[in-house]
Amino acid sequence: MDAPDLDRFESRRSTVHAPEGIVATSQPLAAEAGVSILRDGGNAFDAAVATAAALNVVEPTSTGLGGDVFALYRTAEGEVGAMRSCGGAPADATLDRVRDAVAEEQDVAPSDATMPQHGAHPVTVPGTARGWEATVDRLGTRSLGDVLAPAIRYATEGYPVSEVIASAWEHGEDLFDDPHARNAYLVDGERAPRVGEHVTLPELGGSLQQIAEEGADAVYEGEIADAIVDEVQSNGGFLRHDDLATFEPEFVDPVSASYRGAEIYELPPNNQGLIALEALGIAEEIGAGDEPYDSPERVHKFAEATKIAFHDGHQYITDPEYEAVPPLADPEYTASRAEEIGSEPIQDVDVGFGDGAGENADTVLLTVADGEGNLVSYINSRFAGFGSGLVAGDTGIALQNRGWSFSLDSDHPNRIEPGKRPFHTLIPALARFGEDDWAAFGVMGGYMQPQGHVQVVSNIVDYDMPLQRALDEPRWRYQADGRLAVEGQFDGALASKLARRGHGVSVLPPIRFGGAQIVRNREGTLSGATEPRKDGEVVGY
Repeated sequence: MDAPDLDRFESRRSTVHAPEGIVATSQPLAAEAGVSILRDGGNAFDAAVATAAALNVVEPTSTGLGGDVFALYRTAEGEVGAMRSCGGAPADATLDRVRDAVAEEQDVAPSDATMPQHGAHPVTVPGTARGWEATVDRLGTRSLGDVLAPAIRYATEGYPVSEVIASAWEHGEDLFDDPHARNAYLVDGERAPRVGEHVTLPELGGSLQQIAEEGADAVYEGEIADAIVDEVQSNGGFLRHDDLATFEPEFVDPVSASYRGAEIYELPPNNQGLIALEALGIAEEIGAGDEPYDSPERVHKFAEATKIAFHDGHQYITDPEYEAVPPLADPEYTASRAEEIGSEPIQDVDVGFGDGAGENADTVLLTVADGEGNLVSYINSRFAGFGSGLVAGDTGIALQNRGWSFSLDSDHPNRIEPGKRPFHTLIPALARFGEDDWAAFGVMGGYMQPQGHVQVVSNIVDYDMPLQRALDEPRWRYQADGRLAVEGQFDGALASKLARRGHGVSVLPPIRFGGAQIVRNREGTLSGATEPRKDGEVVGY
């Protein structure tokens, strides 16, 4: 089979409409898993967990039981809520202890040590299994075992690998150096599967089956917990059984702000939702959405608003139990920050942590709406691809490297501390466009996420685009190096016009501009769209 051209996504798609239920996500088999639960009488929350679990199997390059999960939702009864299921640093992971251990591994002085991307030290407590369980127990109608069944079937009976995912899988060839990691995810322990190749993940399927039978405690207190702790400690990390056993998800109040009549809901800190809200507030203040769509003025204004929001978010957002976070989306504050924006770009603004942790992280996002009126944006990730590079024994569970976002600088608000949750890139979102017009959406991809939220919201609110077109349009993004990246699908003159204004401009491939999903319930009519840069699909019935 010829290698697919991942820089082309020119096939025409329509917004999908459906009467009873709809699922949008980045892999067709996972979307089908969610819809199968809806058809069988489950609600949107049951379908969300089924879809997420299936993505663990069919898109294992971006998500897994070793990562975290978050939700933003509106119930049929009108409740707007959020779930956060992310663990923190181990109780033994003091700043001095981690810094000394990392310095030894990096062969530098402790003052020069930086959080590593791979290995045991960036592993934080995984939140996924208990987050799934909390979702179905509190909001769903089916058992955890019921909704895990499609994922277990894909893992044990196998499936053919899709195009974008096959390409992403290749990084496991270099990342995995432990035999059980290579045996769990590489064909014959040697290579990534090719496009269309039939694969099974029996070890992961066994872990999912154990969770289906015993509940999430199997991950946090049972044999799987033993394997996770042994894996981390044998590689020099500080994770203990108590760190896992004491973890619980939390249901929190979203933060929200108005953008030109639409109310946008995001996750509060330790997640980066305030960055999206601050950027939208600044953009509204300077009239960014009034500019012609194809003009450099529009991109300049929205990008500068986002640049300022990144600077503020990365200065202040951290675990609020350890340090207060100011109200970055407050209208008075965004108005004051808007005064910084002129016709030329602001220079030398830091828009990322350290060496760019989170710049191009990998994530899965799914959105579901049902005929009862429930809708949910549900997001899962290990942070960067397969995460830390560690797979827990023979469980098939690859462990996340979310702790890569911590700082080893004692003066930084996001410095590592025992039990502390790191700055988190994952941000599912909701939008209320009218009294009876709600959408669940999100854009995957590390620091691309709030930038993608700004662009999708503006496309719908300012330019009245149908859902699929709002996702199809070419995107821009600020990078950690301060350059403004654009997609090659933009008008050829746009990059040069932005450069003429003083922006450092790069052209990047489509996969670097996120992966959006959206569903909408507009006066009882369900609709949805999926990301053209991914392998995804919208399925309705």
